[in-house]
Parts: sequence; structure tokens; C-alpha cells
Amino acid sequence: MTMREKEEPMPVNHSLPRRAFIQTTALTAGALAASSALPLAAQGVRPNVLLIMTDDQGYGDLGFHSNPQIRTPHLDQLARESAVFERFYVCPVCAPTRACLLTGRYNYRTGVVDTFLGRAMMHGDEITMAEVFGNSGYQTGLFGKWHLGDNAPMRPSDQGFTESLIHRGGGIGQPSDPPGSAYADPTLFHNNTCVHHKGYCTDVFTDAAIQFIHKNKNTPFFAYLATNAPHTPLQIDPRYVKPYLDQGLDETTAKVYGMVENIDENMGRLLGHLKKAGLEDNTIVIFLTDNGPQQPRYVANLRGLKGSVYEGGIRVPCFVRWPRQIQAGTTIQPIAAHIDWLPTLIEACGLQQPSNPLDGRSLLPLLTQRATNWPDRTLFTQWHRGDVPEPFRDSAAFNQRYKLINGKELYDIQADPGETTDIAATHPQIVEELREHYEAWFSDVSATRGFAPPRIDLGSALENPVTLTRQDWRGPRAGWSKESLGYWEVNVRQAGAYHLSIQFEPMDTEATIHFKLGSTTASQVLAVGAMHCVFQSVALASGESRLETWLESATASRGVEQLVVSRL
Repeated sequence: MTMREKEEPMPVNHSLPRRAFIQTTALTAGALAASSALPLAAQGVRPNVLLIMTDDQGYGDLGFHSNPQIRTPHLDQLARESAVFERFYVCPVCAPTRACLLTGRYNYRTGVVDTFLGRAMMHGDEITMAEVFGNSGYQTGLFGKWHLGDNAPMRPSDQGFTESLIHRGGGIGQPSDPPGSAYADPTLFHNNTCVHHKGYCTDVFTDAAIQFIHKNKNTPFFAYLATNAPHTPLQIDPRYVKPYLDQGLDETTAKVYGMVENIDENMGRLLGHLKKAGLEDNTIVIFLTDNGPQQPRYVANLRGLKGSVYEGGIRVPCFVRWPRQIQAGTTIQPIAAHIDWLPTLIEACGLQQPSNPLDGRSLLPLLTQRATNWPDRTLFTQWHRGDVPEPFRDSAAFNQRYKLINGKELYDIQADPGETTDIAATHPQIVEELREHYEAWFSDVSATRGFAPPRIDLGSALENPVTLTRQDWRGPRAGWSKESLGYWEVNVRQAGAYHLSIQFEPMDTEATIHFKLGSTTASQVLAVGAMHCVFQSVALASGESRLETWLESATASRGVEQLVVSRL
């Protein structure tokens, strides 16, 4: 690894009492913030912020992390010019990581527990990084992947972004995306308007970010570039793939590396624009990824892949460049996580604190090498399929030295970063202490709002019409297969007449399509092979309810592809 010589490990406190993680984080964050007031912020010279997150790019998918085959010269150079986190942590999958990053709060507080079937929608009352920046006079822009809700009140425009160019759902080509969209010439949403674009998706998103920066070069800006690459489907021009096939790599790895190389080229364009515009010195550039790699490949000897709470699933590249304040080549050894970036940027940019409590800690004293006392802490992550998290299932609780997996496996991460030797049997006291910390955390985050899903607004002033897709429906039969069946939890904001336009896969026999919302029902008989139907005017009462629509024949029932609800 291309980093300067490591410092001696810091002392670790293993004797924190139950629930002490909450109190310690709050107290130390406040004390550390008070000790590191920024001269630039005090003078009113506010830095710009460029936050870059790639999708499914693992810790080992960088030349900087000793990968001998991948070509990432621009990212490697950025890392050399930055402070580099030795151990930076996120969630095992993407939507939970994004919720943590943008709110500074653990995702279980926000409504986000998974990546699809309505579990990746973030409650609209969560205060995002974009809202915090916007409230302090920054221009805010998002380019790429949002993945925290496709409908009001959960879209980027509802959550603080004044400019956005995004794909819907968790990726291009998923059920919430317009049919036929692909990585090349994608159909995207510019400020909620569907627009067809020419070019490769990463190029298109980077172009938009550059245009946003250029437009706002004379005002402070917060730009969030969140690529959907190198997430599947692995679509990339063959010219990027061939050099890796020529090295003898398998096709899947060659495509991933080709997608990462394209990202790297775009990073060169983006960072080059900052320099050309004279914005480089006072722009905070943060690069990180959302989880580990999806497919097996070079992982720098870490255990596990995406979806795992072992190091390979949750430890990611992270580095930050700010020439005016951060010394190039700085190595950050204390553990840090996604929840830390919002409090860090609040301090660095002199922003107003949000009204809701944050779980993260400002990293600015570490970044500027002014931290004289950095107490250890316990961090947490968890993920598994399902509407409601289950205690200890696919979970990790860890501090600077020790990591507890699923409440029973214990690893000394400092001595054994590859998690090869379970030492739980010889360290029962540490196991018990970390279990207590985890139980306190799980109880606390679960009590924030519970796990009832956020509701999609119908008939609101923010969004009309509303498109409902399989991305966000729920239920025991919900899924993305032809035979799936689900429902949507909605909130009808205004009573009245609504127009329903429904698309579905054709049935090979005569069938009936049904609609139900509260006490309102409607149905009509479909011709064999029909793929679309309309209910011209359906009276809907206001309030929260469950929306269901399905096809039923004499032998089978299944759900629709999408439903467009328009208040007349």
C-alpha cells in the first residue's frame, strides 16, 4: 500500500459500560469540534465540497491499494495528494451506506434497511447533507445514483438538491428505470423530468457535475457525484475490457476493471476542471465507495465480499484532499465511517447543525493533525434481507482493535486484518462487552421510529402524476419475477378523482385486473394478451392506506409492472 510509515497503534478502551457508546460519541464529538475552529470558516471563506462515491468498487480495486493489474492513475494520484483512511467503514450494501452518508445517522434510524422492495426508501423528514449545505447558502447538486426513494417526499429534490441528474431505483435497468434504458445512452431524470441522453452513463454524470461546478464557480457549492459503475450489469465499451482480457483475467473481472478505468478517466477530467477553474485549493474532494466488490477478485487479503460484514464487505477506500488545510500524504489510523462525513463537513464549512442528533463524529481534527486526544469508540453495521432487522443477524460491532461478528465471532483486526482466527473462546470478556454495546445500539436505533416503511405521497403538490414500480412494492410475494405480487404503502394527500394507467405482462388466458385502496375497489376484464389498461376516474379518499393492483385468471394471480396515478 502506497502510504507513509504507520504510527504506533493508539490505546483502546475495552471497559465502556452499557450504552456508553452513545454518550462517548456525543461528548467527544463536541469537545473535539470545539478544539479545532477553522481560521478560514471564521473569516467567512467557505470551501466547496466535491463528494464522489462509486458503486461496488472494493478496497482492492485501486492501484493505490497494491492491485497489480488495474489501471487507476488519476485516483492513485488523488490518494497521494490526500489524507488516506487506513480503516474506513460503510454498510455491506449500497442504499444503507447512502442513508448513513447523507444523514450522519445510522440507516436503521432513517427507514432504510435494504436495497429493494420498499426497504430502500428514506423518510422524508430526515435531514440530508444537501439540506444542511443548502440552508447555509450552498448550491447543491447530485449526479448519478440516489437510491433512497423514487417518489415524493423522498426524491433528491425533496431532500435538498436543487440540481439533480439521476437514474431511478438501485441501478440502470432495474424495474423502476424506464424500459430499455442501458449504461450507453441512458434514460435519466433531470430535476424529475425524464430525458434521454447520449453517451456512457459515467461520462454523462461527470459531464453534468462539471457543468454544475462551472456554473457555480463563484459561489460555494456541494456537488455529489455518485456513479452507478461498476455495479452490474457490467456494460462497458469493449476497448476498456480488452487490456484486462489480454492479461489473462476472466471476463467478469475484465469488465469491472474496464468500468473502473473509465471512472478513473472521468476523475481525471473532473479534477482537471477544478484545477483549470482555480477551485482546487479550496475544494474539499472526498472519494469513497459504498461497499465491497460484488464478484470475487483481488481484495487485498480482506475476507468477504459485498453483502458481508467481514472486512471485505464493509472496509472501503476513502481519501480526502483539501490543499488549504490537509497535508498530502497524511495517514489516518483511527477507525472512521460513513456517518462521520456530515459532522466533519459541518465543522469544516462552518454549517449550521441540523436539529436531529447525529451518530457520527467530526474527523477534522484528525485530517488537520490537530487531534491531541482521540478516544476509541465502537462502530456498528448490519444488513440482511427482510423488512425488519433481527438482533445479531449479519451484524458487526467493532472498535480500534476488536471486531465482533454476529455476537459470537471475535477477531483482533489490528493483528489479523484478514479475519482468519476467531479468538472468542480466549477473550470472553471482550465478547461480552461488545455484545452489550451492540444490544444497546440495536435497541436505540430500533426505537428511533421503528421499521414501518415510509409512505409514497399520491396527489401532492410535489409530484403528480406518480409512477409506482416493483422497486418499492412490498409483501410476501413481492419481487422482480414475472409471477411476483406486491402492494404499496401510500398516503393520499388530497381526496378526489384519480386516473390510473397500468402496465403489465400479458396473461395467456382471459383475466381480470383489480384495483384496491382502502375501501375503494375497481376491476375490469382484460382481453387475452392485453398489456395495458386504464381506469378513467376513481374516487380516492385522503389518508394513509395500502394500494393493491393485480391480475387474476382462473388458475393464477400476479402483480403489474407499474402503475401511474394522476390526480385529475
